[in-house]
Amino acid sequence: MIRWVLPIVGTLVALAAFPAGAVTVTGLYSVEVPVAGSQPGQLKQGYADGLEKVFVRVSGSSDILSYDGVQELLADAESLLQSYQVLRRQEGDRLRMSFGAVGVNRALASIDAPVWGANRPLTLAWVAVEERGSRSLLTAFDGDSDSRWSEAFRQAAADRGLPLTFPPRSMADDRELLSDIWGQFTGRVKSASERFDHDLMALVRVNRSGNQWRAGWIFDGMGMDEGEQSVTAASERELADKVVGLWADAFASRYAVAAGDVGDLPQVEIVVRGVGTLQDYGNIINVLDDLTPVQDVGASRVAGDQLTLRVAFSGELEQLREYIALDTRFVPLSESEVVNSAPSEEPSPEQVPEATTDQAVEESPDAMSDPLFAYQPLLGDAEESEEAFESLYEILHYRWQPASVISSDDAE
Repeated sequence: MIRWVLPIVGTLVALAAFPAGAVTVTGLYSVEVPVAGSQPGQLKQGYADGLEKVFVRVSGSSDILSYDGVQELLADAESLLQSYQVLRRQEGDRLRMSFGAVGVNRALASIDAPVWGANRPLTLAWVAVEERGSRSLLTAFDGDSDSRWSEAFRQAAADRGLPLTFPPRSMADDRELLSDIWGQFTGRVKSASERFDHDLMALVRVNRSGNQWRAGWIFDGMGMDEGEQSVTAASERELADKVVGLWADAFASRYAVAAGDVGDLPQVEIVVRGVGTLQDYGNIINVLDDLTPVQDVGASRVAGDQLTLRVAFSGELEQLREYIALDTRFVPLSESEVVNSAPSEEPSPEQVPEATTDQAVEESPDAMSDPLFAYQPLLGDAEESEEAFESLYEILHYRWQPASVISSDDAE
C-alpha cells in the first residue's frame, strides 16, 4: 500500500545535520566468540554463546540472561542464525556469526524483554586515569599504539553496542583540561567538546582504591546530569565493563521499546539520495511497493535531493536488502559515503571555517577496533533524532541512479 506525500515541488527544504552526534550502530546482530572446534556440538555451544552476547546488546539490559525463557531461546540459537564462519587462528578457533535482526527482536519480545534499537546516542568520554602518581587522558585510537585502558573501554562498548568516542590525541597534553576532568568541572571541558560530535559527554576519573580500581563519573547532556556515580573492580577490563554496562542500562531504560510494541510487522527507514524529480519520487515508491517482502511504503520527509521512506516488511531485514539489490537503480552507499555526504545545502565560502588536514582527521569520530561493529551518522533535527532513537532497525542508505550518465566525450 502506498501513502503519497504531495506536493513535493516547492517544499523541498534542506535539513541541517543533527548538531549532536547520534549514530546508527551497525553490527549489533553480529558477533565473534571462541569455540572448541567445528563439530556440531561445539558449534551449537558457540551459537548459544554468540546469541547470549547479542541479547545483552539488543535488549540493553545486563539482567536479560536471568529472564524466564531465555535459556530455551539460547538452546535454539541456530534457528535465529543467518550466517556463520569458523576462523582458524593460532590462539584457537573462533566462530563469527550473524543473527537475524527481526528474529532476535521477536525472541526478546516473546519473553517480555525490552528491545533497544540500532539508533543510539553518542557519548564523548573524557577519561582521566591516575597510575603511580601520574595522570593521563584516554584519547582516540591512532592505529599504532594504544593503552590497555582505551582497549578495555572500546571492547566494553562493542560488547554492549554503546557508541563511544574519545577526544583526539592533541588534547592529551592539556594539563589544565586534565585537572578539570579530574575535578569534574564541566565548563572548560564542555567548551573543548563543542568541535566534536556527541550527544552527551562523560567526565570519568579512574584511580586505585585499596587493592581495586575505582571509576567515578558524571554526565553532561540529555538530562542525565544526576551527580557522580562510581564502581570498583579488580581489573581494567572488569572496571570498563561495569562502567559501560551502567551507561548502556541507563540509555536502554530511556529508549528501549517495550515487548508489546515490537509488533509482528517490522518497519525500517530507507534513505534515498539523488531524487531530483517527481518522477524519481514516484518510481522509487512504486519499485519498493512491488517488492514481495514490502507491505507498506510511506514517505516521511524530504531534504534537498534526499527522500526518507518508512517501509513495513515481512521476513528478515537481509531479505529486504536482497530484493532491493535486484533493482540496479538502487545503489547502496558505503559507510564513508554516508558519513561524507550529508543532505544539506552547500555553505557559502564565508561560512566555511579554515581547517588543516590534521584538524579534519582529529575531529572525525573515534574508530572502533571491532570490524563487526561500526557507526553511521544519524542526520535530521532534534525531534527526528528522538523518534529515530525509538526505531528498532538500522537505516538503509541508497543512491537513486535511474540511468547511466553519458559524457559529451562518449557521445562524440
